[in-house]
Amino acid sequence: MPKDPSGQPAPPLMPWREFANWIRMPESHDVVWGWIRNGYIPSHKVGRHVVVNVALLTSQLLEQEWTP
Repeated sequence: MPKDPSGQPAPPLMPWREFANWIRMPESHDVVWGWIRNGYIPSHKVGRHVVVNVALLTSQLLEQEWTP
């Protein structure tokens, strides 16, 4: 399970701006929003808020890493 900077497990869902900061792209929020908009990062809209599905993203990345 991914960890946040404090060493705690990452939550399964994270607000997209918080996610951008978490992956150390605080100056590139537009880039991260583009990834979300283009479907590169799994996300969901909850009311007016967009959250990144960190659990699904982690699972997808691990699958790709081990697929020949």
